[in-house]
Formats: sequence, structure tokens, C-alpha cells
Amino acid sequence: MADERAPLTDEERAELEALRAEKAAFEARERAERERAELEALREERARSSEQAARARSRERRTQELREEDQRIREARERGARLMEPGDDLRMPTGQKIVLAVIAGLVVLVVIISKLLG
Repeated sequence: MADERAPLTDEERAELEALRAEKAAFEARERAERERAELEALREERARSSEQAARARSRERRTQELREEDQRIREARERGARLMEPGDDLRMPTGQKIVLAVIAGLVVLVVIISKLLG
């Protein structure tokens, strides 16, 4: 017991300092490894979140394009309906008048050509 309370010898003190330095170096390596692992995890998380944000922007852009295309189609159908379908007063639409005029013109042209050639 008296031996345990005696001060450390120079050799023991040097060994203690060496062990403390070894322990500190080991802890520093472990801390550096943990920090590197944390850094890599944060980088991956940031990359994932930026990929997700890019995908969300892409989906949003595609959705907006689809909406705009649907709107253009709807407007074109409305124009076509105004042109080709009768209105509330049941008068012949302008588009049908044009089609009938073109057909009549072709018939007249065929008749004239057949009279001249025949």
C-alpha cells in the first residue's frame, strides 16, 4: 500500500505521458473519422435534397406545361366550335359556308372543264 502512494518514478512518469499522448492521438483520429463520416453524410443529404428539389421543379414545370397545353387545346376547340357549329340562332356557321362555297366552286370548275373538253 505504501508503494501505491509513492510518487511516480521518472520512468513511470515517461510511460504515463507516452500513454496519455497515445490516447490523445487515438481520440483525435476517432474524432477526425467521426467528423469525416458526418461530413460525408451531410454532403449526401445535401445532394439528395438538391436532387429532390430539382425533381420537384421538373415535375412542377411539366405540370405547368401540361396545363398550358390543355388550355391551348381548349381554346382551339372553342374556336373550332364557334367556326363550325351553329350558334343559338341556328344560322349556318361561317366554316360550313366556306366549305360549301369551295365545293360549289370545284363543281363549277369540273362542269366548265368537262364542257370545254367534251
